Amino acid sequence: MEYKDYYKILGVSRDTDTDEIKRAYRKLAHKYHPDVSKEPDAEERFKEVKEAYEVLSDPEKRAAYDQLGSGWQQGQSFEPPPGWEGGFDFGGGAGPGGLGGMGAEEFSEFFENLFGGGFGRSPFGSGSRGRAWGGGGFSAQGEDQHARLEIALEEAYHGGQRRIQLSVPEQDPQGRVTYRTRDLDVTIPPGIRDGQQIRLSGQGSPGPGGGAPGDLYLELHLKPHRHFQVDGKDIYVNLPLTPWEAALGAKVPVPTLGGTVNLTVPAGAQSGQKLRLKGRGLPGSHKGDQYAVLQIQAPQPATEEQTELYRAMARKMAFNPRSHLGV
Repeated sequence: MEYKDYYKILGVSRDTDTDEIKRAYRKLAHKYHPDVSKEPDAEERFKEVKEAYEVLSDPEKRAAYDQLGSGWQQGQSFEPPPGWEGGFDFGGGAGPGGLGGMGAEEFSEFFENLFGGGFGRSPFGSGSRGRAWGGGGFSAQGEDQHARLEIALEEAYHGGQRRIQLSVPEQDPQGRVTYRTRDLDVTIPPGIRDGQQIRLSGQGSPGPGGGAPGDLYLELHLKPHRHFQVDGKDIYVNLPLTPWEAALGAKVPVPTLGGTVNLTVPAGAQSGQKLRLKGRGLPGSHKGDQYAVLQIQAPQPATEEQTELYRAMARKMAFNPRSHLGV
């Protein structure tokens, strides 16, 4: 008889708690369920996973199994040690069909030798655990799905409704997973940032055996904007200034996501200088700010008179912007 390493079958350690064992089981049961799996040995793996869960999810069976120790390897030749205390009836739900439709003959020889024929308290039979798993035959929660959605910066600022089309999985009456295109209405909350996710409960993959569907997670990404750049919740905009606006100071209009505002530019402003518009970034419990990055632009003279004005400035306003370079 071959030893069954139930911990290895579920991919968990010997000190794993019951909740983690349940999560590992649900994942593997969905992966190897014969109705959805394309694995060549899906049916055998499915039976093996269910058997491992039957033992490790039950405190009495798990304690009895752990008495064997951890020195055995999966598939190693095994005989129960003298005086083994297994082979007793655990009661409640014994007999064929006790484990989600698995008859007694479908348990391994290893299981039968250790626990005998009265292997009740199935996670799919009667009792509270059976109800948690949907009563009768196999059922499991569907897998979560993930999708990417690009939105305009204005949508991130104002929020609102967005109708999207997704190719989503669903089960046909025979339990096979197919895909169809469906429309979903998505609420975009104001102030959402690049890379954040929106969870749509119950919009993921269907659950095998009538189990609850998984969730859909939409990862939102901001499209490039022609004026604004985004850093977290802060917004940046390059703001061109004339030389006289920068030199003398001025009030100039500045675009923001919430509308145009007037910005006071101090006299003597320099290119690259950042002026903050408090609270004009992305909204939320902690609002972002907007920063105007000043860029001084000199106009090209179009007439001789304008050219002479530049010459007069050069004579009357001696200035060497390269002095710090030593030239």
